[in-house]
Amino acid sequence: MRREKHSVRRRQKEQRSIKEKVGSTLLWIFQIVVTVMFAFVVVFFFGQARTNVGESMELTLADGDRVLLNTLAYRAGNPARGDIIAFKPNGSTTSHTHIKRVIALPGETVQIKDGMIYINDKVYLEKSDYPSMTNAGLASDPITLGVKEYFVLGDNRNNSEDSRYADIGLVDADYIEGKVWIRIFPTDSFGLVE
Repeated sequence: MRREKHSVRRRQKEQRSIKEKVGSTLLWIFQIVVTVMFAFVVVFFFGQARTNVGESMELTLADGDRVLLNTLAYRAGNPARGDIIAFKPNGSTTSHTHIKRVIALPGETVQIKDGMIYINDKVYLEKSDYPSMTNAGLASDPITLGVKEYFVLGDNRNNSEDSRYADIGLVDADYIEGKVWIRIFPTDSFGLVE
């Protein structure tokens, strides 16, 4: 009788042990699945990396800097003046991604006179001290933007191919890849990009 009770207790103990092991294994699998899904969402929406090519964004980004894009930002809203965006000029599939700062928004009229930016005939004063522009390019005459068009400039205003030139031109919202969010390389410059 004692042996039977002892045997029953041992089987019950083994069954509890098996249930606990199965439960902890399932919990472990669940945690891994949740972590992988979270990582996928973060990388897909906030982890697309691009490399800044050239000196046009100097003061903010150097040639070769790697940045992460926030690709969700413009699904919920639109680029704002001052945002730094990544885009393909004219929707080109063969061109590298360009990174520039948004200056004028859809429906606005932009012009560059005497090195100054005018938006809707008013001088646009920027928060940072950018050099006076020596070449207005196409913006020497007023340019009125369409409902999905943005006028962009590089921060290195006198060494930038941007909306002032036909090769880049106005940026259509459909060709914007995302908002530049974080510089990840070089590592000593890691941080938010403003």
